[in-house]
Amino acid sequence: MRPVLLVLCAGLAAAQEDHSGHQHVVAGLGTVDLRTSCNATAQKLISRGAALLHSFGYEEARIAFTDAAKADPSCGMAYWGVARTWYHPIWAPPSPDELRAGAAALDQALAIGAKTRRERDLIQSLSVFYKNWQTVDHATRAKNYEQALAQVCDRNPDDDETAIFHALQLVAIGYLDPTDKSYAWQRKGSEILNRMLPSHPNHPGVAHYIIHSVDYPPLAELGLAAARVYAAIAPDSPHAQHMPSHIFTRLGLWDDSIASNVRSTQSAIAQTQRLHPGKGSFDQLHGIDYLVYAYLQQAKDTSAKKVLTEMHDLSGLDENQFAAAYALAASPARWALERHDWRAASTLEALPAWFPWERFRNVEALAHYARAIGAARSGDVAAARRSADEIASIRKAIPAARDYDWGGSIGVQWEAATALITWAEGKKAEGIRLLRVAADHEDAIDKHPVTPGALLPVREMLADLLLEDGAATDALKEYETVLKTAPRRFNATAGAAKAADRAPDKTKARAYAMQLCEIARDAETSRPELEWSRAYLVAK
Repeated sequence: MRPVLLVLCAGLAAAQEDHSGHQHVVAGLGTVDLRTSCNATAQKLISRGAALLHSFGYEEARIAFTDAAKADPSCGMAYWGVARTWYHPIWAPPSPDELRAGAAALDQALAIGAKTRRERDLIQSLSVFYKNWQTVDHATRAKNYEQALAQVCDRNPDDDETAIFHALQLVAIGYLDPTDKSYAWQRKGSEILNRMLPSHPNHPGVAHYIIHSVDYPPLAELGLAAARVYAAIAPDSPHAQHMPSHIFTRLGLWDDSIASNVRSTQSAIAQTQRLHPGKGSFDQLHGIDYLVYAYLQQAKDTSAKKVLTEMHDLSGLDENQFAAAYALAASPARWALERHDWRAASTLEALPAWFPWERFRNVEALAHYARAIGAARSGDVAAARRSADEIASIRKAIPAARDYDWGGSIGVQWEAATALITWAEGKKAEGIRLLRVAADHEDAIDKHPVTPGALLPVREMLADLLLEDGAATDALKEYETVLKTAPRRFNATAGAAKAADRAPDKTKARAYAMQLCEIARDAETSRPELEWSRAYLVAK
């Protein structure tokens, strides 16, 4: 994979060059090349819509494509664009209302038609995704769309824009199976994107989709160069400001992640004030989720609490979608769990009543999971059991999905809660055995791409129990396993320092203690683990 990284770096170094006279520079959003036969006014709007699409600015893209249709009623590609805004390949599958709207727009595109074979091919390929959406599952339609796009690419080998859309679809297919650790689909998409990069260094989709294609622990370093430039390519996009933090989080680069999401939340607030005055923004909440996670890793608890207050003060959003649901459920739970405030975790407030949780039962389970962890770790077995029962009930009620293994993920939550309850009841060996099973299951599934990380890695909780039980060497091994996929996590690093000291491995203990002090060099609050590390280094 190293040659791919070199190609990426070389391409990004030439980012100020524009290699094609027909590429369209869209102010604040990058350079795209979605040429059409529509009139000049419509073409300008289509270029803007395409640039917004590539940074997942779906609502504003829809406005641009709709305006293009008004500017040129004979422009079928404008309705193609509207239909494309209702399909979000990396996000959760479209709702029935979104599919209905997308299918209606696509029908208009088909009825109007297009003046070129390439445009007709693009319209026809998207119709494959919307065909029989009422009866054919999402994963099948997504794969059919990928195959249709591949055929369009074969017929139009010089059409880089379609190739970039195809690369995104390949990455999206990979997201449909989070248990596939070969990342074969993502690698196929990445190969296309890196081939496009030298001639499209300012293209928002190329940098963006490269990040998505390597947003996995063994590949994340390959996305660092793209992460460093994507925000500059599309400075007016809240998502472009946020997306680099996926790579920064994977690599434990907390300062970079914080800076990225501060910009993203500010951009999201400005966008929502423009489009939906008085509302909050789902992009804002998504950024807050990552901010809370990063702040807590650096013991910047005051900063984490500040953005949580911003979240708490919201009473409505521009769009009630999955990333917002996840942030609303996960961020308050992280505040308690990452600080090991078990009592606070066990008494988490109810989720905001204004949000439609009936549409997001899979996310609602997070709140019960946090309460179960908190109650079990604070010794309230009865409360922990009630929360575990709620998790089991939700798992039973949610339908099977092929976009992510929610049944498996929520099953891990129940397994971990049950293991902690068993431990709290005094059956320590059995509790550790059950927690190890849950940790293996969580590792096999991996996190959902929306979230910066698990509420608490199950393997980290396993290491905590092993350390409490006096098995320091085993605990150290588990902490180090966590740090391989989640580097520079505060609690795993702190645990590794203590476990190494008791193992005893004084060299490792000192190294981890030094790293913890570096991670939390600007800590805003005193945590016992940090004070232990500081004292340890002074004593040694």
